[in-house]
Amino acid sequence: MKGYVMLAISIISEVCGTTMLKIPDGFSNPLPSFGVVVSFASAFYFLSICLKTVALSLAYAIWAGIGTALTALIGILIWNEPFSFLTVVGLIFIIGGVVLLNMPNNQEDKVLHPSS
Repeated sequence: MKGYVMLAISIISEVCGTTMLKIPDGFSNPLPSFGVVVSFASAFYFLSICLKTVALSLAYAIWAGIGTALTALIGILIWNEPFSFLTVVGLIFIIGGVVLLNMPNNQEDKVLHPSS
């Protein structure tokens, strides 16, 4: 459970950092630039802690998928970026992929660990 809490903090940090990338105007504004650096450093720190208990393939898929979906939603809501039916479909596929990766696969277990 601690690993998933660390993953959630990592995702939030990454989304904050990505969102702040639009603010500093090419890193010419020091405060938002500092926020970007701190956010990304925090994201990778908490992701590394998460990886002590959560498989890399699973953690990274969740981190990238949810981070991408949240960043797209923030772009739409805060920065008035384009929103269309295809945006919705794309976000559904991203979230669906993360859900599928989290589902147990009993068939795969049988292949990887055949009974004697």
